[in-house]
Amino acid sequence: MKRQALIILITGLLIAAIAGCDVLNEEVLDESLTGAGRAETVSGAIAPAYGQLSWTWRHTNYFGLQEIASDEAILPFRGGTDWFDGGKFIAVHQHLMTPSNDLVGSAWNEVTRNISRTVSAIEILRPLSEEGDTEAAGALHEMIAMRAYLNMLMLDSWGLVFDKETSDETSRILRGQEAVDYLQSELESVLNVINTDRAPSRFSKGAVEALLARLHLNAAVYRDPYGSPNFTPEDLNKVIEYTTSIINSGNYSLSAEYFDMFNDTNYSNPELIFAIHQNGVLQREHNRWAYWSLAGDLHPRLEHPSADGTDGPAASPDFSQAWADAYGSFDAAKADARFYKNELVVPENLQDLTNVTPENDEEHYFCISAADYEIDKGFLRNVIWGPRKGEDGNFLTCDDGTFRIYPVINERTRGGDIEYVNHTLNVDFTLDGRLHNTGYRFSKYQCSRTSQNCNTFSSVDIVLLRLGEIYLNRAEAKFRLGDTAGALEDINALRAARNARPGQIPPALTSLDEDILLRERGFELYWEGLRRTDQIRFGTYEDSWTEKTNSDVNKRLFPIPQSAIDGASNAGDFLTQNPGY
Repeated sequence: MKRQALIILITGLLIAAIAGCDVLNEEVLDESLTGAGRAETVSGAIAPAYGQLSWTWRHTNYFGLQEIASDEAILPFRGGTDWFDGGKFIAVHQHLMTPSNDLVGSAWNEVTRNISRTVSAIEILRPLSEEGDTEAAGALHEMIAMRAYLNMLMLDSWGLVFDKETSDETSRILRGQEAVDYLQSELESVLNVINTDRAPSRFSKGAVEALLARLHLNAAVYRDPYGSPNFTPEDLNKVIEYTTSIINSGNYSLSAEYFDMFNDTNYSNPELIFAIHQNGVLQREHNRWAYWSLAGDLHPRLEHPSADGTDGPAASPDFSQAWADAYGSFDAAKADARFYKNELVVPENLQDLTNVTPENDEEHYFCISAADYEIDKGFLRNVIWGPRKGEDGNFLTCDDGTFRIYPVINERTRGGDIEYVNHTLNVDFTLDGRLHNTGYRFSKYQCSRTSQNCNTFSSVDIVLLRLGEIYLNRAEAKFRLGDTAGALEDINALRAARNARPGQIPPALTSLDEDILLRERGFELYWEGLRRTDQIRFGTYEDSWTEKTNSDVNKRLFPIPQSAIDGASNAGDFLTQNPGY
């Protein structure tokens, strides 16, 4: 199923009463749909919605907004030359965003555009379903689930959902309890009728149960986004019910190798519940979660000399330090398989760089084939290694045709002596703290071997729901109900499952409190766009961290873009700005 023919549609969609008036004429794709006749109508109806998901989660759209707003990542004005972009990343990180912030606006536009596509699909599929077309009925259930998922993103980030059944009607704006009830009703309406045997690229019963668990876990925040969450036993027991159903279903299992969930073959990883499938044949199949944080001087694919990073976000010193604090004098890279995987093994006789500099290191290299070359995974720290280009722009090679691997030279920031790229713990908005090398880098996703630039044409599926989160959600629900022992059991089961590298199996925890529970979620789920939501639920979003001191609870929700409010101005008070903006 995963490698079936692509359906590419050229569509002009009129989006009304969701994102203002916006006529689109663009390529829309889905990678797991095929058919002929009426079946083609069904697959063609859902292709735009599935296809748009990858762009919704683009690094400069919804993914970037979630990451940079949390204590997990920071993106300074690199070297005074890169990634300023009107200050949008700096403002979001400091919780000083305004309704005109482009990162907020781009995220809003992509989510609402995707919602409109689910509505269009539902309009086509519902009458076919009512006529008895079982294929259309199955697709209809998926689109209802997709619409609920996208609306949950809206509720999580902007505090509202759009209740809209047909494209010619104006959406009904729901907030608070009414929004939670709507999403619950939508998901429950398909829970027992949606497919149970689709690949992770399609919404299934497991995905719906996972979304219901997420909804009930966050319902206390969604009901009152600016107050102290009131976690009810009813919600928490629902979390346990749905997560237990997923765990006991036998449809999913935890991945022994943590980083196998984020590589070119992850489409078959048994831990994935829902992911954006990518085949590596279309430009919009992106690898941006892989390349965004990597050093611009690092080339992660020997087959493709143009592949490099962007020197974008780094892990904030606070988030990186949490790992060091958890393991004390024992390096987290040796203690926890989720923190680091050594893919590129530097020979022991080359590891000591004392008195080695870019001026005298011509013979300080080792050789490796393109097939065997892979950059390290997890958090990249200190001096990194990779290929080096000659004056002709090609990688330097060994006598046998393999490639020379050297310490990577910092070409991006030149200030005096030529140095190696050395990823330091500290990164901030100061002149020294914003240099291109500063900050530990996220290398969680593989740079796809089908991507010529570690950006487009990716074959790595983008993971949105997986079993590891399910264990953590159940543990948190148990903990909040007073079952600390049960919560600890779930967390330790998850830690023990990452056992592909026996020397790095995370050790079992012996105690648990809220701080450790939030820390554990960060350790397991970093760089997956979930940290901001977790911080709000655990009450740490108003805390101070690197370059962020704003404690205004109104910043828990983002501002509604001014362009959206202006676009809906002819509908009266259809869209009202969130408090604090």
